Amino acid sequence: MSNIIKNIIKLKDEVVENISKIKEEQQLNNEKAKYLGKKGIIAEAIRMMDTLDESGKKELGRVSNETKKLINVCLENQRKLIENEKINQKLLKEAIDVTLPGTKIKTGTRHVLRQTVDEIVQLFSEMGYIVAEGPEIENEDYNFEKLNLPKNHPARDMQDTFYITEQILLRTHTSPVQVRTMLKNNGNKPIKIVCPGKVYRRDDDDATHSHQFMQLEGLIVDKKVSISDLKGTLDEIARKMFGEDKKIRLRPSYFPFTEPSVEVDVTCNCGGVGCNICKQTGWIEILGAGMVHPNVLTACGYDPEVYRGFAFGLGIERIAMLKYGIDDIRNFYINDIRFLNQFN
Repeated sequence: MSNIIKNIIKLKDEVVENISKIKEEQQLNNEKAKYLGKKGIIAEAIRMMDTLDESGKKELGRVSNETKKLINVCLENQRKLIENEKINQKLLKEAIDVTLPGTKIKTGTRHVLRQTVDEIVQLFSEMGYIVAEGPEIENEDYNFEKLNLPKNHPARDMQDTFYITEQILLRTHTSPVQVRTMLKNNGNKPIKIVCPGKVYRRDDDDATHSHQFMQLEGLIVDKKVSISDLKGTLDEIARKMFGEDKKIRLRPSYFPFTEPSVEVDVTCNCGGVGCNICKQTGWIEILGAGMVHPNVLTACGYDPEVYRGFAFGLGIERIAMLKYGIDDIRNFYINDIRFLNQFN
């Protein structure tokens, strides 16, 4: 037997021992190249095949193939052992001690204004109202003209407006949503909607005023609607939002889009005795309301001889301030986590 073949046979024992000691995958690759690479030991032996006779060539081929298979099996087995060891080490590092106390995860919550809107919307949904929404960038015609506020009307001074162009503005109230709904119904369908959303007015920010705030307005239009229906609705709002013992009073007022118009007050938490919040009167103003002006019905396609309606509008921030005893409207917008966590 030639020395070439003897060396290959001897290699078998060497391979098994060497590969079993390897602990790194890169070393395995190096070992594979050493034995099976183009310049490896097996390849070098096969290149010397021409120096052997016919039987020697066959024997060298057989022994070389057996050795290759053995090397591949050893490499694969050792690779699996290395991978399993890595997994075991990783599991040990990432092990969780289930006896340790859990870490409390801080969760977010809906903003107090969003909670207030949802609560009011839920109340009106139970009364059969449908939520309607519209754009915050509005046309002057929808924001003013169709609401009985023509150009140069003195009441426009009550709503100092952010104009984008001569005709386009940031809406000063959510009433344009009512206008859009009436126009969409072509003057021949009853309406029962609430319209929540942001509105904008040029105002100096302080504890009770903001250039941006939220409103929720309601509108009913039908053939048999009276001011007594309006009062019943306002009573329900006050009791559900502030407590069953609350009472309301209606004071005559003026709004261009309603006639007659009223300001609505609710009894203060002081029980009518008088305090700083109600300015010693025992009452707190919460919203404005009234019967829809015939001019508005006409402008929006409804016949005021056939249809009547009432509308009301309330400030979400004002309701939240009264409900939760908040004394500064700016708290809603500064994103102080200490303030917001109170309403989790």
